[in-house]
Amino acid sequence: MNWDRAKIQLQHWLPKHGLSRLVGKFAAARAGWFTQMFIRWFIRQYKIDMSEAVHEDPRAYKTFNEFFTRHLKPELRPLKADKANQFAHPVDGAISQLGDIEEGRIFQAKGHDYSLTDLVGGDPRDAHAFREGDFATIYLAPKDYHRIHMPCDGVLRKMVYVPGDLYSVNPLTVAHVPNLFARNERVVAIFDGEFGKFAMVLVGATIVASIGTVWSETVTPPRGSSVHAWEYPASGDQAIALKKGEEMGHFKLGSTVILLFPNDAIDFEDELKAGSVTRMGELLGQRDD
Repeated sequence: MNWDRAKIQLQHWLPKHGLSRLVGKFAAARAGWFTQMFIRWFIRQYKIDMSEAVHEDPRAYKTFNEFFTRHLKPELRPLKADKANQFAHPVDGAISQLGDIEEGRIFQAKGHDYSLTDLVGGDPRDAHAFREGDFATIYLAPKDYHRIHMPCDGVLRKMVYVPGDLYSVNPLTVAHVPNLFARNERVVAIFDGEFGKFAMVLVGATIVASIGTVWSETVTPPRGSSVHAWEYPASGDQAIALKKGEEMGHFKLGSTVILLFPNDAIDFEDELKAGSVTRMGELLGQRDD
């Protein structure tokens, strides 16, 4: 039997939303000794370096969600991309793919690409700025730090919640499930930057209990099959302006972040390629002033 194919087939059959809701309830529960036992197993299983965490002792976390979204010691993730024309990696993870968006299509894996318009929720107006731009897809493994930070300064203009499937986003599934990122549940945040618009797409996955942002707390999962959109002012007391390196959101269990930039906004660092390890705050790329 081809075990890779069997793993993909199993995902087609699994009740992914029901399973994710069940896991979400456990992750949010104060289950005492059982929570502690599971946290310690998770640390061993994924070889997590707790010396990086603000609270190194697993007993400090009363729920699995508290542990999974743990803060790191800030001195361990300094903002190295600190020049005005530099972009910072927004997360700890690994590059899945990056490069040009070609005629509104984004490369997923060999033999697979998907629609930019579908990714951002189906509105061509939201996709227009990025149609011939650049993208970076970054995968967060279970062991990674799961808070998401800004790659550059931005003012939030729109958030879109897109309901969808909850396939795993690990490399095996990315290689075999067509349109994966444009069919999974996701939250799209569109910002105004100094160079034009940019977007951060937070993609849900199997057993990802929720996606949160700093301005709306938990965004998913609202019930129903409709796309929801919220717009935000460009200025004034209600404007949401975030600086490079500031936290913008988090995953409760691991997933993927996709960055979208307009044409000529960013030149990615030459050494970055599929599989490159990323660390929040390090140099993602830069633009010519």
